[in-house]
Amino acid sequence: MANTLWGIDMGGTKTELAVLKSADDPEVIIRKRIPTESEKGYEHVITRIGQLVDDVVQELGQKPAMIGMGTPGVTDPYTQTLKNSNTVSLNGKPFGKDLEKRLQTPLIMANDANCFAIAEATMGVVKEQMPEATTVFGIIMGTGVGGGVVVNKQVLFGRHGIAGEWGHNFLDASGGKCYCGRIGCVETILSGPGSERFYQKIAGKHKGMKDIVNDHLAGTDPHATETIERLIHFFGKGIANVLNILDPDAVVIGGGLGNIDLLYTEGAEAVKPHLFNYRMDTKFLKPTLGDSAGVFGAAMLTA
Repeated sequence: MANTLWGIDMGGTKTELAVLKSADDPEVIIRKRIPTESEKGYEHVITRIGQLVDDVVQELGQKPAMIGMGTPGVTDPYTQTLKNSNTVSLNGKPFGKDLEKRLQTPLIMANDANCFAIAEATMGVVKEQMPEATTVFGIIMGTGVGGGVVVNKQVLFGRHGIAGEWGHNFLDASGGKCYCGRIGCVETILSGPGSERFYQKIAGKHKGMKDIVNDHLAGTDPHATETIERLIHFFGKGIANVLNILDPDAVVIGGGLGNIDLLYTEGAEAVKPHLFNYRMDTKFLKPTLGDSAGVFGAAMLTA
């Protein structure tokens, strides 16, 4: 088992570790999940992850040569501290360095969107449907909006560690203020909460995204239809900016809103008016790995 791949997917609620047989044969050897208990603070999170790794090492009788890790937020390439994490106790801390010290093992860290992107590119839907693809953009559209870039099966991190973060490009002022302090970010419009806020504004009542989609499809709620038509319009406009710069072979749409089938049809069509080309060959694909993408992608960081 010398070439095994170890990956950790850390969230505020749970932390998961998986060991894969190899990059060429990514069979799952072991998979364990524990509560993160992030509310107990920074040191406790490190202790929890350390114990998880120790348990798997003991069970397998093997130590990893390297571990890939998906984290909320990203590591700043210059300060080597974590930033932009919704597990706020990690922000501003040398999380990678401190965890390496605890584990006595080198780490490669990336955020959840990067892990999602590389998993679907190397093990999931892109491998299945477009094995020839060299550039893949993976989208997370749910409570927030993020993205990750994979080129030749390698994650692109960028000079600031923010490659793929299209959720904080400007899209339209109607989105209002974003938590990042800016106005009209992609996330304020294309996230689930962003669409729900718009629905409440025009309908005078709250409705969840699942009901908004269903009511639009049933043709029973004109406010739901207006909300979905707005989502599709701005999805096309927002993702076209990425396509015009990156020109990926495939876009994989993850997160809760990735289950909206209209994004792969009407959403893809909405890109075309904003694309700097007379046709669009980029494929919009639905992910196949589900909640396994995070931990599998973390493991593939070490391949």
